[in-house]
Amino acid sequence: MASHDLIARIRARLDELNRSERKVADVILQDPASATGMSIATLAQAASVSEPTVNRFCRNFEAKGYPDFKIKLAQSLAGGTPYVSRNVERDDDAAHYGDKIFGATIAALDEARRELDARRVERAVDYLIQAKQIHFFGLGASGPVAQDAQHKFFRFNLPVMAYEDVLMQRMVAASCRTGDVVVIISYTGRTRELVEIARLARDNGAVVLGITAPGSQLARECTETLEVTTPEDTDVYMPMTSRMIHLALIDVLATGVTLRRGEDFLGHLKKIKESLQPTRFPTETDAAASHPSNTAGS
Repeated sequence: MASHDLIARIRARLDELNRSERKVADVILQDPASATGMSIATLAQAASVSEPTVNRFCRNFEAKGYPDFKIKLAQSLAGGTPYVSRNVERDDDAAHYGDKIFGATIAALDEARRELDARRVERAVDYLIQAKQIHFFGLGASGPVAQDAQHKFFRFNLPVMAYEDVLMQRMVAASCRTGDVVVIISYTGRTRELVEIARLARDNGAVVLGITAPGSQLARECTETLEVTTPEDTDVYMPMTSRMIHLALIDVLATGVTLRRGEDFLGHLKKIKESLQPTRFPTETDAAASHPSNTAGS
């Protein structure tokens, strides 16, 4: 059942709950908005129950735990402003919508961190470390994520490109061969072109990694996936938290590849960093250190 019915579902199931769980429900129903800001310890204290009781109550309503329950509860309180964010209301001022956007992002990142499957990450890094060349594909809001991936992965002495144009993606997929890795980034996993491109790339021998929704059409066409679940409905609202999670996952993969390359590879990364020094003004600390008055014997 949709998460926006959560409050109604709690009310409807009050008689099914045991006495301790009923206390949790009473606290939440008394002030749902305040409950979304409570820690599990605060809610347990307010209901005079234990924290395991709160977690058990949450699982009764198809939540994976208390953080997931709070996200679903927040969704049930407001439909949000269409095409902006589920968390934002039309009359919110900067203090409120700023706090809501940061809060929703932090909660979504924390939930993604909890759900991250380390085994899938290791397998994805295995494929990336063995790649002869890597292609990152993303459309719409996922395009900048693909560009960020190119910015991170070019450092690994591999041919790396990012593509945001669907025709270029199709041509690249058609020219793939064994040893190539294609990483497709799509929050919904329902974009027809990307699903077809994933199939085309695999048919030509490439490994296809998907950063996408669990069980999506795209996920079914991938060699391996990093699956992302967020409460964001991008059919209606502007992509926000999902994009931040995808960026974090790119950082996870880049870190995995760096560590696999070993300590000898750090010199290469150091050389790239040092190449940027002539392009920057010195910091105040650097300027003070180089000032004649600070040199010995001056």
